[in-house]
Amino acid sequence: MSEKYGIIASFPDTPSFFHAAEKVRDAGYKKWDTYSSFPVHGMPEAQGHPRSKVPIFTFLGGITGFCTGLFMVWYMNAFDYPIIVRAQPYFSPVFPFPIMYELTILLAAFGTLGGMFLTNLLPQHYNPLFNSEKFLEVSGDRLVIAIEARDERFDAVTTRQFLEEIGGTDIEEVSA
Repeated sequence: MSEKYGIIASFPDTPSFFHAAEKVRDAGYKKWDTYSSFPVHGMPEAQGHPRSKVPIFTFLGGITGFCTGLFMVWYMNAFDYPIIVRAQPYFSPVFPFPIMYELTILLAAFGTLGGMFLTNLLPQHYNPLFNSEKFLEVSGDRLVIAIEARDERFDAVTTRQFLEEIGGTDIEEVSA
């Protein structure tokens, strides 16, 4: 048999799934995740996840867009091709407002998308869990917790017993 990826366990309903996630977190496991076909409100907190870093990427993208729009209009109007029109100044922050606004939104959206890809480690085209028939049923109605073998607390026997104690069913070892 090839190297172990970890152990998965199914749970019958959302409340038991949610409380099992809290118990796995409290047991000290670090390399584990929950899988369901629908969002479970409060699950990131139950798993002990910190707040997402994606808003930082959004903010940086927005600031970059704003400054790019401002600099672009300044460069074109005040430096590259200055034209005096009705005794107006070469540059004013009022003139480039539409360009600054649009570039702020555009680059903030790109920052959000890029940040989501970076923080979620995407694209991930393969996961050993795809080899499990029971895991593939997550797209239907199965609620699954997977504890990875690379976790420092992982031991095949004790982890299986722990998942049984917290209400897990259809417990299966998944190979890498």
